[in-house]
Amino acid sequence: MRGWFRQHRFALGSALIHLRKSPSGFLLNVVVVAIALSLPFAGLTMLDNVRPMSEQMSVDPEISVFMKINTPREQATSLAGEMRKIVHDAKAKIVFIPREDALESLKSKSGLADVLNTLGDNPLPDSYVLKLNAFNSATEAQDVDAVAEQLRQLPGVESAQVDSAWVKRLAALLGVLRLVLLLLAITLGVAVIAVVFNTIRLQVMTQRDEISISKLIGATDTFIHRPFYYTGALLGLCAGALALGAVALALQPLNTAIAEFARLYASEFQLVPLAPLPMAGLLAVSAGLGLIGAFLCVQRHLARVN
Repeated sequence: MRGWFRQHRFALGSALIHLRKSPSGFLLNVVVVAIALSLPFAGLTMLDNVRPMSEQMSVDPEISVFMKINTPREQATSLAGEMRKIVHDAKAKIVFIPREDALESLKSKSGLADVLNTLGDNPLPDSYVLKLNAFNSATEAQDVDAVAEQLRQLPGVESAQVDSAWVKRLAALLGVLRLVLLLLAITLGVAVIAVVFNTIRLQVMTQRDEISISKLIGATDTFIHRPFYYTGALLGLCAGALALGAVALALQPLNTAIAEFARLYASEFQLVPLAPLPMAGLLAVSAGLGLIGAFLCVQRHLARVN
């Protein structure tokens, strides 16, 4: 076991020695690979920030029913049974929201309590929120818009609107973005492998004589190949770290712009870097791509040298 560690330590040291001989070329390749990796890394960071919001949003059909402002409270509360008959769903949640509760909720969430207090009378009507079960066969068979239209016909109802359609669109959009990000990551991953392949190929060509002499004195193929593998892995690892650093720095000006936009909606949403564990995973993927590029190059070009 000590011999195995000794061989890998020697291979890593040999790779570092060759990198120190041409640091400018190595750094240039690191920058090129980092640029390719920064795009999927930035996309993953964005999706990771949006994912908690999308998970908290319900995608079940939801209908808000607003009563006329002059509808008596007794008449408004008596409509729950009629609504239950219209939706044909025993598991649907029908929640009555008195106008007083709606006003207090608006004051606490909008930050416009002083403005609302100047209005005098409560301008909000009584309302219902119908949360349907999206996985109920009866609900699937009945169009939600048709249900909303029937609810509008009830006495005392001012309007009924479907609230969750935009949530479904958001979920579908996130699915498309994940697919686009996956295709982009695959394409740029191939580009990273190609860059590392070309880098190792040039290194093999410059060390041709050294490799030939090593073969003559009895060096095994594994002994010769191992430093090139470390070079490719180090190239991918350094490029991944640089890409993650660039994405983290880019979040600062983005958060400045987002803060102004979020303030308009009384929100404090900010983009944050990835957690340490996902970062470690991306660094491992970057090193793995470099290792794959080095492996493909070594298997092809060192075979010619042999």
